[in-house]
Amino acid sequence: MYNKGMLKDNCLTGKNFIITGGGSGLGKSMSSYLLELGANVIIASRNEDKLSKTVNELTSLCKNNEISYSVCDVKKSEDINIVIEDAFKKYKNIDGLVNNAAGNFISPTERLSPNAFAAIIDIVLKGTCNFSLLYGKQCISRKQKGKILNIIATYSYTGSGYVVPSAAAKGGVLSLTRSLAAEWAKYRIYSNAIAPGPFPTKGAWDRLFPKPISMFFDMEKRLPLKRYGNHQELANLSAFLLSDFSDYINGEVITIDGGEWISKAGQFNMLNKVPEKLWSLISKATRKKK
Repeated sequence: MYNKGMLKDNCLTGKNFIITGGGSGLGKSMSSYLLELGANVIIASRNEDKLSKTVNELTSLCKNNEISYSVCDVKKSEDINIVIEDAFKKYKNIDGLVNNAAGNFISPTERLSPNAFAAIIDIVLKGTCNFSLLYGKQCISRKQKGKILNIIATYSYTGSGYVVPSAAAKGGVLSLTRSLAAEWAKYRIYSNAIAPGPFPTKGAWDRLFPKPISMFFDMEKRLPLKRYGNHQELANLSAFLLSDFSDYINGEVITIDGGEWISKAGQFNMLNKVPEKLWSLISKATRKKK
């Protein structure tokens, strides 16, 4: 049932949300489920063609709600300000913001230029900071409850080679999430994050695992559950964290990766490759050592 919606029908009717990077991938999947639950959704990104196609496609899910889009480059605070102001003018209240826009690529760090670092930092960290700041200010001035949900990555807290700009930026977003939760709880502004594991998406996945690399690694087989995450699983979690059902969760980061990162972190986890028949011999050898 992991590919089914988990919340009750129409539980988000009357709620309004902004999702950055909502025109494709996980942003599109989250938008789709929020619409199914009755919410109004505004998706934002730089690519107007992609946004328009997504709105046309997802409009079929709407009943008494709607989906619309705003063209926005998250690297530009003036673009962000327009999106936030227009959204509050349209709906009077924006119940939640999902900072999902991201940029990433794989590369040995010594091959990167300062501009390559800046491009990722500006999208992931500065874009999330500015969207959160301008959204929070509106909620505070209007004395309205709000929810900020940041999409980070498991390497936000472990670090990772070959995606160093993204790891640095996502690590900053992790700290931002917890810091805002501590400071803005008094305004009833919640701040949480989701750290997804492998959820294949067209475009981003191809950039991270192009054919020369995917020929050497079978990502799916190396996962503890031997399968990728289903987009509905992440959509379920995000809808819950944006809903009133999660009102006692604040400053939390929830990992949804089927146990991937923790299985690689334990010093002795590699012992799961030991054949069952050898454990009796290992046990006898261990007792002899005593």
